[in-house]
Amino acid sequence: MRLGKVIGRVTLSQQVPSVAGGRWLIISPFTRKCFQNGKTAPKGLSGDPTPVVYDNIGGGLGDTIGFMEGREAAVPFEQPAPVDGYNAAIVDEVFYKPFESQSG
Repeated sequence: MRLGKVIGRVTLSQQVPSVAGGRWLIISPFTRKCFQNGKTAPKGLSGDPTPVVYDNIGGGLGDTIGFMEGREAAVPFEQPAPVDGYNAAIVDEVFYKPFESQSG
């Protein structure tokens, strides 16, 4: 699972039946570099490609979400679905503490 911020939404005029009822969100994924200067979710856009993910749990603009990509993204569907990304969680807060090596 990766974390990212919802930066937009895609509107479709037609969908295959297996994904009817959901929405498509445009995501700015968080990277390790995004967290280097703070302990909360980063602000602004990452430099990584922006995936489009399927959402049926209500993620909205500005929300931080946890999303799955690849083969795992199609697991929640009963019938085969043409998705490369799936919104698996809406995240309330993110706290990040960099790993500190202990020498001794």
